[in-house]
Amino acid sequence: MGKEGGFWESLAMGADLPGEGIPGQCMVELLGEHRVLIEGHRGVREYSEEKIGVRVSFGTVCVSGCSLELAHMTQNQLVIRGKIQGITLHRRG
Repeated sequence: MGKEGGFWESLAMGADLPGEGIPGQCMVELLGEHRVLIEGHRGVREYSEEKIGVRVSFGTVCVSGCSLELAHMTQNQLVIRGKIQGITLHRRG
């Protein structure tokens, strides 16, 4: 991310703008109780029916639940489907 990502994030926060569209940042969106959309991911770190860990620029987003699966995955976004029980962010460092 470096200085450029920090600049965009500071600009958005200072102007009270939503974080969507900031270069290098991810967006996690809960769609009902059965789907999670993650944009700007950096790959899957952990995968089971109970927990899916997804790398993002500043750590790992962990989705926990039952019958979890990757329903859709592209280079920029992925969709996790199943019975979602929780979403946790584990920061790096």
